[in-house]
Amino acid sequence: MIGQLVHLLPYEFVQNALIAGVIVAFVAGLVSRFVVARNMSFAVHALAEVGFTGSAGFILIGLSPVLGLLTGSLLVAVFIGALGLRIRERDAVVGVVMGFGLGLGVLFITLYSRYATEAFAILFGAITAVSRGDLILLAVVAAITLVGLGIMYRPLTFATVDPAVAEARGVPVRLVSILFLLLLAAAVAEAVQVVGVLLILTLLITPGATAERLTAQPGLATAVSIGVALLATVGGILLALVTTVPVSFYVTTIAFVCYLAARLGAPALERLRGVPTAS
Repeated sequence: MIGQLVHLLPYEFVQNALIAGVIVAFVAGLVSRFVVARNMSFAVHALAEVGFTGSAGFILIGLSPVLGLLTGSLLVAVFIGALGLRIRERDAVVGVVMGFGLGLGVLFITLYSRYATEAFAILFGAITAVSRGDLILLAVVAAITLVGLGIMYRPLTFATVDPAVAEARGVPVRLVSILFLLLLAAAVAEAVQVVGVLLILTLLITPGATAERLTAQPGLATAVSIGVALLATVGGILLALVTTVPVSFYVTTIAFVCYLAARLGAPALERLRGVPTAS
């Protein structure tokens, strides 16, 4: 197996896949902790599925499906952020938007007369098909996301921990929510390259959920979340290169094993080290 990997590494498509995987995993792992802390798992699902609608629409008019995915995700992020602030209200808005978006996506695919291989790739991921041009786009989106998170890290953390107090202290909670959703939309558009729309929850929820089981310290939790995302993504790509099993299966399996290990091992870790873990 190692010999096969060494033989494959000089190929451009393998190098592109690994570079893209690292970029996507780093951004997804960073965002994932806030997704879990802010109870936005349902929103991730909606962003991905409505993003697919944007992708299908762009395919229909002959434009880039990745650009369509990003456009659709950004539009729905603004809509959800503007209309739904509280968790109960936000979930209702997400459900309404997702239902309409899926119906629209079905219409676009029906109107497309040819076999939509691009849409299929968006649904299930196609990391080994990433080109140099795609890498540039991924790097630009990642840079924007990281800069945005860096700028709003403190107010976002405050609004995540205690939104009521944050609002009383003058933090623009609704604006922070909308901006984070925009960053989340960008992360969704990136992660889809690896696992596809149908498995997007893996990279944007599982790493953060794993970190939450192991530690309550924000900095350490972020590092653990990024580490899990990197392990799952890079490990999944490498395993897929030497087998006939899709990348998405390995990514989801590795991430799940990490979460299961954290859930089962957290109590023992707490007893051994005396370090408080998340409840």
